[in-house]
Amino acid sequence: MCVVIRIPWLLSIGVLVLVTGGCVTIKDANIRQQIIGSNCNQQNIYNYTEKDLPQPLHTLTLEKDLTDLLSYRNLNMANAIGILPDLTRYIHLKKALESSDLAKRLSILELKQRIDHKINMASLEVSAVASEMDCEEERISQVANYLKGSESETESKLTVAAIVIGATGAITTGGVIKNETASNTVGIATGITEASLGLLMLFNNRKIDFYHQRNALREVWQGNPASSGFPPFVWYYLNYTDPTKDIPSVRQEIIDKWKNFGQISESEDDEGRAITPVYFGDGGKYTTEQLVNRADMYDQLESQITLMKQDLKALSLALEHL
Repeated sequence: MCVVIRIPWLLSIGVLVLVTGGCVTIKDANIRQQIIGSNCNQQNIYNYTEKDLPQPLHTLTLEKDLTDLLSYRNLNMANAIGILPDLTRYIHLKKALESSDLAKRLSILELKQRIDHKINMASLEVSAVASEMDCEEERISQVANYLKGSESETESKLTVAAIVIGATGAITTGGVIKNETASNTVGIATGITEASLGLLMLFNNRKIDFYHQRNALREVWQGNPASSGFPPFVWYYLNYTDPTKDIPSVRQEIIDKWKNFGQISESEDDEGRAITPVYFGDGGKYTTEQLVNRADMYDQLESQITLMKQDLKALSLALEHL
């Protein structure tokens, strides 16, 4: 007599593979809006050319009064925010000041106020750019957490299914089925099913469509002469390098860190063409790991931009001691 053993859970494996192997379907309209567009930038796109950027500091002829009283970093920041002419005149007036010369005192006061105003405005500009980087980082992290939650939910269901199947198989083979052949068949099927569920948990990596037409990472990666995402003086600061000092630009240092820590890789296709990572395009399919990595890259960029405030503060302190 033949014994027919029905194992319905084996039929469910194909369904589980379909459920866990594809992209996440977004039904919530608010979440869809979050992954399609960003509201982190509240300003117009910057529109300038390379000619609008400050001239590199090492190409300028600076007066000895400036180089004697201010450090190279002070001068470079002053050049970035466009106050070198005012600084030169300010120092000249201070050196030629006489206690009874009221007109010169008023001129010095006006110059100092104008210089301080430009430094303060530059500081606000840095804060605005850094806040956009921080906002975009938070946006990415939220989507990554959403995707991770979906993966965790599926993993929990697979874990419960594996426990139930294991327990059912143990009970069935332990005494319910007396036929040895049928019992062995159930045991093998149960083992295969549990192994399949384990593999599904191991490869439970989903993807989600995430878009970013305004892409600061792309700006940094490409390093074009002008930027639509960064104001002129910030872009000058990120790209400035003095060939006589053999020091890379801040932008190049950021890229080198991305490469050295394995955050990006410049692989090639079969024809030897470089493959641009998904981070530098307008968007695409992201895994949780890639989203977390993108958020980290924005965090690093934000930190470098915020460090400009240290140079602005150092310049302001140096002026107080002139």
